[in-house]
Amino acid sequence: MSTIDDRKDALRQEYSIFPDPQELFEYIIEKNKTAPALPKELKREEFLVKGCVSSLWLIPSLSEGKCRFKSDADSLITRGVAALVCSLYDGLTPQEVLSVDPAFFDELGISSNLSPNRRNGLSQLCSKIRAYAEQCLPAKF
Repeated sequence: MSTIDDRKDALRQEYSIFPDPQELFEYIIEKNKTAPALPKELKREEFLVKGCVSSLWLIPSLSEGKCRFKSDADSLITRGVAALVCSLYDGLTPQEVLSVDPAFFDELGISSNLSPNRRNGLSQLCSKIRAYAEQCLPAKF
């Protein structure tokens, strides 16, 4: 996808076919069940997303001016939601990452159907992604 709007449209199409939240989360879990796990050496404290019910790791990097995000979790639902979040932000410039409102996940029915604790984890994940993008912005003098 070339633009943020294209990515959002693709996610809307993919996830809007599930009118039932349980079916939506079953799909998210199934889709990411076989995704490769992060190597154990990356599952370090510095990459842990605080405030999440389960252990969730976010590995951010910057390559050729684009933010890259990988994630893993010890819970299937957290792992799936984190993979969805990373798929939206991965490969965007820091400025583009900051232009994406995390409220978009409400539109997909993700955050509104999570428990309060998991919703907090989603919020913390988005905050960590945005903080990384801010840190990658060129310094202004």
